[in-house]
Amino acid sequence: MRLVIARCSVDYIGRLTAHLPMATRLLLVKADGSVSIHADDRAYKPLNWMTPPCTLKEDVTDGAGTWTVTNKAGEQLIITIEAVEHEHSHDLGVDPGLQKDGVEAELQRLLALHVETFGQGWSLVRREYPTAIGPVDLLCRDASGAVVAVEIKRRGEIDGVEQLTRYLELLNRDPLLAPVKGVFAAQEIKPQARVLAQDRGIDCVTVDYAVLKGTDDPSQRLF
Repeated sequence: MRLVIARCSVDYIGRLTAHLPMATRLLLVKADGSVSIHADDRAYKPLNWMTPPCTLKEDVTDGAGTWTVTNKAGEQLIITIEAVEHEHSHDLGVDPGLQKDGVEAELQRLLALHVETFGQGWSLVRREYPTAIGPVDLLCRDASGAVVAVEIKRRGEIDGVEQLTRYLELLNRDPLLAPVKGVFAAQEIKPQARVLAQDRGIDCVTVDYAVLKGTDDPSQRLF
């Protein structure tokens, strides 16, 4: 991970345009190639970002200049740096992945046993399918044989959709798997997360934990 604190402005050029005026901000460049711009508020959410696969071109002299971040769709983040106040790089190594709470772990186990609840003809390829940025909860095939990555949460929020998006971008680089679709499954999915998932081409499924546990009509596993 590369961490840069710099006085900069940011322009997004793509499906729409957006501008962040000159200010001191935190720039993060992660090992997966993603670039995000943060202020000293808003919790974890960046002001703007570019997810991989993307390229970073730097044209900087004596700490000033521009970063141009371009994704595969041709969208760009133009980061104009006036001055760098701090810069540090550190290799975080391989992350072991999020340790899910009891409900999420049980949801994963039950859905792995009953992947047909996502649709007739579905089959499980593997639980905890490994990637360079962590394991995908379930890797499945649908009735047509297409590969589907399933991310499972107790409560579905935007960060879960972002997590699945990163997995999909990596998996779709593998010619043996691509094209890979995504399913975001949770007991409750926030409206903002649904909107983002829809924009990313990811299906959302609300999971009834009690039904999966067999305490309700098994013919109505998902709704």
